[in-house]
Amino acid sequence: MADSNEVIDELKKIVKQKGLKYTEQREIVLNVLLHADDHLTAEEIYNLIKTTNPDSNIGIATVYRALSFLEEVNLIASINFGVDGKKYESNKKEHHDHLICTSCGKIIEFLDDEIEKRQDRIAKKNKFKITSHSMQLYGTCPECQEEK
Repeated sequence: MADSNEVIDELKKIVKQKGLKYTEQREIVLNVLLHADDHLTAEEIYNLIKTTNPDSNIGIATVYRALSFLEEVNLIASINFGVDGKKYESNKKEHHDHLICTSCGKIIEFLDDEIEKRQDRIAKKNKFKITSHSMQLYGTCPECQEEK
């Protein structure tokens, strides 16, 4: 994982290149995701900010705008849950894929070297250059399976 100061410096550079004003609110939102162990909704990020930065004057609308910007400039990623919204994570973690429970929304991160190698072989066979990828497998987690 990249050092959080390096990522904040990257944010500052991107904002400057785009000719935008640097805001502490974007930095606070990004910092929450850089230090989060889980994938978080905008509301969870907002509640964490209110707990960890009670003096900041950040509203939920500002959190949504910051998330949109940070995702646009590829510093964070999201998983879309349709009408249930999105969950966010830092893009600066080691590569991983996701198992997503469609019942409770739990997200399990995993990395499988065989899957990664197979993707590379498929791309090579098709003379395709992979620039990035995301794998999301949907199903039911063990806890939700027990409830049925």
